[in-house]
Amino acid sequence: MDYDIKDISLADAGKKRIDWAERDMPALRAVSESFKKEQPFKGKTVVACMHVTAETANLMRALKAGGASVSLCASNPLSTQDDVAASLVKHDEIPVYAIKGESNEVFFEHLNAIIAKKPDLTMDDGADLVSTIHQSYPELLETIKGGTEETTTGVIRLRAMSKDGALKMPIVAVNDAKTKNMFDNRYGTGQSTLDGIIRATDILLAGKTVVVAGYGWCGRGLATRARGMGAEVVVTEIDPVKALEAAMDGFRVMPMRDAAKEGDLFCTVTGNKDVITKDHFVSMKDGAMVCNAGHFDVEININDLKAVADTETKRVRNFVDEYVIGGKRVYLLAEGRLVNLAAAEGHPASVMDMSFATQALACEWMATQETTLAPNVYEVPEEIENSIARVKLESMHVQIDTLTPEQTAYLTSWQEGT
Repeated sequence: MDYDIKDISLADAGKKRIDWAERDMPALRAVSESFKKEQPFKGKTVVACMHVTAETANLMRALKAGGASVSLCASNPLSTQDDVAASLVKHDEIPVYAIKGESNEVFFEHLNAIIAKKPDLTMDDGADLVSTIHQSYPELLETIKGGTEETTTGVIRLRAMSKDGALKMPIVAVNDAKTKNMFDNRYGTGQSTLDGIIRATDILLAGKTVVVAGYGWCGRGLATRARGMGAEVVVTEIDPVKALEAAMDGFRVMPMRDAAKEGDLFCTVTGNKDVITKDHFVSMKDGAMVCNAGHFDVEININDLKAVADTETKRVRNFVDEYVIGGKRVYLLAEGRLVNLAAAEGHPASVMDMSFATQALACEWMATQETTLAPNVYEVPEEIENSIARVKLESMHVQIDTLTPEQTAYLTSWQEGT
């Protein structure tokens, strides 16, 4: 079996990590059991460009249980858990192409390696896989049945492709599912980002001024948890409605040019580029720390940071680089990449359980369509959302009410009123 990982001897440690995560993923476990019986992917090749973590490993195992021939590469050079990659290769016989810290050149070599498997279905985390297929392997689009995308950044890119008529395959926007963005983005990103920051820096958040750039689901989660740990939180936004919501949630809201002078810690979660640039770095106070929790390393303009720095970069801790600007020190965490995956372990398994169960069922939905779907970006079907939510509630021993026939009739009629 062809693969490219750091060290196969890490496999047993990786299996322990994967099995530990699986304990906290009851929804995906139920999906996997269904897949074993139904075999929805029998004879199909599924390739995935995703963060190679213990949670992703359980998704890959579920797809293989459903009959798929699965291959996996990393969606970010710093997000791979090398022991997990080794375990998937050794214990599950799933080809993996991922090494933590790989260069951009190796990243694309790995991406090309899974594309060479000639996929029937794709799973993407940032749309690099789909965009590379469109740009370099357009002939494969004739046989690809469809794909899924699980990030905000990726969905934005794919919707732009669709609008321009450039998208030539159907994609399910898993990121837009409620069971993904309301939970994974808010609770997962909120907790795991702070986990990465603390592991990298060992700082006390209480008493610090934390600047959160962006108040989408990820920003809300991060801002809420930073406040819960005693930080004063400032939010920057470009959307007036989200800015108003942040203000009414009790956060200070201001432009980045003003926040740059006040923050002790900055974290970008916008999905856009150049959120923190030259003028912001120059305005920061001594000891300011800057990091990113968005998918790509473009939110913090690192070239600007290097341009205004007085000295060469100095690595002062794992995942912490020091830049001196006019005698003031500014610290960049995790090279501006996803700090929660680069410096920590990403989202907890419990929240990824819903995201990946939704991802798996969306992939099944696409694989089992009787007629070929037109190239477009599709929402996750509501019945999938509801089924995942119910399984998750059951696993938490939470019960809810059900409508009576009379209540159902009332909600679907107009005759009965005041």
